[in-house]
Parts: sequence; C-alpha cells; structure tokens
Amino acid sequence: MAGEKVNRINLTEKDYEGAPSTMCRGCGHDAISASVMRAFFESSVDPRKVIKLSGIGCSSKTPAYFLSQSFGFNAVHGRMSAVATGANLANHSLIPIGVSGDGDTAAIGLGNFCHMMRRNVNITYIVENNGVYGLTKGQFSATADKGSVMKGGKINDIPAIDLCELAIILGATYVGRSFSGDRKQLAPLIQGALAHKGSAILDVISPCVTFNDHEGSTKSMKYVKEHLDPIHDIDFIPPYENIEIDYDKGTDHQVEMHDGSRIILHKLGDNYDPASRMQALQAIHAAVAEGKFLTGLIYYDPNRADFAGDLDLCETPLAELGQDLLQPPAELLDEINAQLMK
Repeated sequence: MAGEKVNRINLTEKDYEGAPSTMCRGCGHDAISASVMRAFFESSVDPRKVIKLSGIGCSSKTPAYFLSQSFGFNAVHGRMSAVATGANLANHSLIPIGVSGDGDTAAIGLGNFCHMMRRNVNITYIVENNGVYGLTKGQFSATADKGSVMKGGKINDIPAIDLCELAIILGATYVGRSFSGDRKQLAPLIQGALAHKGSAILDVISPCVTFNDHEGSTKSMKYVKEHLDPIHDIDFIPPYENIEIDYDKGTDHQVEMHDGSRIILHKLGDNYDPASRMQALQAIHAAVAEGKFLTGLIYYDPNRADFAGDLDLCETPLAELGQDLLQPPAELLDEINAQLMK
C-alpha cells in the first residue's frame, strides 16, 4: 500500500500480524503480542525464518496472534522448553521465540526451564506473568507474591519463585523484566533478545483481567452446571482497557490494576551495570524487600557460547544434512567404538 511504512527487508507491519485475538479485552498478553510484532518488524526479521513455541495456558494461545507466516509448535503443559531445545538442535538456522506463562514455566515446566537456562539454549523466552492460572479461574501460580490475596479472599502464604533470579543463577545470558503496558521498554528488550545468542529470558508482568470462578458465586461454572442444563458452556468476562504507562529511568511508578490493587514498578537507571551477575542478584533482592518489581535489562553476558556452540555443531543444521552424514557406515561406527574402548 502506497505510503505504508516498510522495514529493511521491505515488509510492512501487517506482515507480522497473526489471527485476531480471543483474549479477554484489556488482557496484558495482547499488549505483549503488540510489542513482539513491533520488535520483529523493527529488527527486520523474516517471519518465514522464525519458529514460535508455546506450552499450555492463556499465554500459550498468543503465538497465534502474531507472525502468521512463521512455523509454530504448541507443546504439552510445561514442555515448551524441552521441545524448543530439540528444535534448536535440529535446525539452529531458525530464529526461536517461546511464549509461556508463570504456571507453564514456574510450576509443571520448572525442571525443563532450569535445564534450558543452564544449557544456554538460543531462544527469546517470554514469560507472560500474571501470578495466577487464568485459564483455570485464577488459582495462585508459583510466581504469586507472598501476601497477595485471591478474589475469594484466600491469602498466599508461600514465597514466590523469581524467574529472573533463577535464570541468572542457572546460567541464562540475557535476563530482563518488564510490564506489558510499557511498550517503550518492552519492544526494545525483545529486540535485544532477538539479537542475542543464547538464552534470553524476559519476565513480563501481565495483568489478568478475568474475574475468578470462585466458590459461592452463582455465576460460577460449577454452580451453573449443577443448576441448569445448558446446551453449551459459556462464561462472561467484563471488558477492560489495556493498562499503559510511561515513566523515566531510575524512578518508581505506581500502577493501579483492574481490581483496584496497586503494584510499584522500578525502572533501572543508567548507572546500573547489567554485566554484573552479583549486582543483578542484589538489585532483585533489594526490589523484593521494598515491594517493587524491577524492570529493564537485569543481566547480560555476551561472551558465553550458546548450547549449539558448546556442542560444536556443524554450521549446516542437522535437519538439512543428508542420510550419508547422519547415518555413518558400519566401518566408521566400529572405528568410533574402538576409540571409546581405549
């Protein structure tokens, strides 16, 4: 279209779009998808060279809403990290982006996540973190902060898993946190992750606007099923608008959530050194002690080789090698086995 902005590979922003979203109106996940599309467009990444990976949950639906020309794989619950590792080893020429949730990553998928980080598998890994299982009506997830209150009044008395801290300790080489409504910060963080060679983990705080299906509600799924004979299951989600913010580096910003609760964000200043692992961990702990969510590029290590580099894989992706190379003759196998027996 005449006058439409194009990037360096002559693609428009529409070339990075996906299917229409079916998320609740005002869901922070949609804002993250918008930042993903902007980052890929601004980075002039060919969507046909991208593989999108996800697990199970509200977050794992979102890859359908961007980069419709890309490859995609929706894994079982908690196994996105394992599938992404295999995909990376089979064809490291593809540009991988994984989208997961706090439940998919920090609970059932935590073991797989840990091994991906310690291996430094090349991937842009976005956690859409809302602290609850939004797909199953708002139970606390493993990232729910101690002292937070569920809509039904239940108080969480278990400390949260901090995915940024965990990723740094385990060996990830690009670690950041942002807020779904802060496009000015989030899109560049994603661009940096795309350019990085190794595990790039972005923990994105993403408000869940869905009202929970709690015990005692006459509009709950359980109550309706027990008292009516509906022709199909149906639920009603009140509409909300996206929460968007803009604030300066080195400052705090209080955000009022849809339910009236408030969170305090702290954006890292220019004097912060993201190359210092110790400073990164200290900053995370200091923010937690003050009841804040640290945002920005928290840690960065450009020197460590990614998983494929550690394995010294050949430049040609394994998926493109012929059977003559992938299946060596018996004589060569005998020679290799003989060397191993020495």
